[in-house]
Amino acid sequence: MFVRAFQLSDYAPVSALLNEVLSEECCEDTMAALGRQLYWDSELIMVAVQDDQVVGVMIGTIDEGRGYYYRVAVHPDYQRMGIGTKLTTAMRDRFEKRQVSRIMISMDKHNEMILPWYESLGYRARDFFHSFEKLTIVNG
Repeated sequence: MFVRAFQLSDYAPVSALLNEVLSEECCEDTMAALGRQLYWDSELIMVAVQDDQVVGVMIGTIDEGRGYYYRVAVHPDYQRMGIGTKLTTAMRDRFEKRQVSRIMISMDKHNEMILPWYESLGYRARDFFHSFEKLTIVNG
């Protein structure tokens, strides 16, 4: 398994992955944000690939000088194998290269259940951004 930046050929498999992993409402919101981020900066979308298949995706964004983990999704057959952690590490590296002032996790009702996972990676309450609707990736 390896992690790399999103490529145009990833659009269909990423869409299928998001449809499989996320709720319908979450998927609709995420697809809209994905489209905006692709338009602005596709280098902040990371994919995990195993045997030529996209098995994970992380969408990040930079807003007002801060880096945000917007959404992470891993195929159910590949969860709990460290893929989300590798995606997060790759995105953090991108943010650090761009010298963001701070890295935060965009929290909404769709990803509250993975808050403990982010905490296991060393993030704390001050790193969680609950006013996600203010992000440009969300409200255009």
